[in-house]
Amino acid sequence: MKNELTNAQATYNPQYYKSFDGALESFFTHECPQLGGARTRQILVNAIRQMIGDFFPATDHLSAGQTPWSCVHKDERSSYGKTIRNSKLTPVILDLVRSIDITDRANGAKLKDIKKEAAARLFQQAYQQDGVLTHAEVAILLKISAPTVGKYVKEWEEENQQVLPRRGTIHDMGPTLTHKREIIEKLVFDGKSVEVVCRETYHSPEAVLRYITNFKQVLLCRRKGLEKSEIAFAVKMSLNLVQEYFDLIDDYKEKHPQLETEGEMWINDLVTNLENLSTTKDNN
Repeated sequence: MKNELTNAQATYNPQYYKSFDGALESFFTHECPQLGGARTRQILVNAIRQMIGDFFPATDHLSAGQTPWSCVHKDERSSYGKTIRNSKLTPVILDLVRSIDITDRANGAKLKDIKKEAAARLFQQAYQQDGVLTHAEVAILLKISAPTVGKYVKEWEEENQQVLPRRGTIHDMGPTLTHKREIIEKLVFDGKSVEVVCRETYHSPEAVLRYITNFKQVLLCRRKGLEKSEIAFAVKMSLNLVQEYFDLIDDYKEKHPQLETEGEMWINDLVTNLENLSTTKDNN
């Protein structure tokens, strides 16, 4: 029995290597011997095979108007100086053109409105598939400029009172204050629950806690009359971030006159929300 098995292996095992996987393993063996032994090479071959399947899906199931795209994974952590080459990517399928777009055009809809909805749709579809798009990516896909995408995003968010899941908001990148403003507004002033705020802004409870805690720290320091440089040192923030929260406070003072008072009720409400947020975080 053992001889028969050995003969079968000798006859048929070589056929395995007459494939892409076999050719790739052979390439690693001869061109990259420093990678390690057969087990290490096999792990690499399997990983590459999986990536090929993910990033080059079969196109026979794609509908007209759909396109595959690669973007940064929504769970990737951003940091200063981190490049795309060092970031986790994920493939997504996006609807560039839908049948309703054709119907809308036929019925006289404005091209701007169609592109605005398309931009919002692309951001949402990518996020639903664990990816996040940038303004630049959507600009390329829709054949418009990045500033135009930014304009469409701002208009859509104001019209729908919802934050679109862009890379800048999800990974806290760029100079925009939209996500901070929306989160604090919804949680503190609108009285919405942490769960609702997280869902509407596509942020984790940890991110919401960070924004509201930082806002409270800057607000308290500002009420004590500290300079921006002193606040930055005290709460371990950059001057730019402190300035962002100063801008938010000035914006809220116009919309909520109670901020001009001694602020005891404001501080109490803020502390209560923080306690509720911490409880929700612990329960999760």
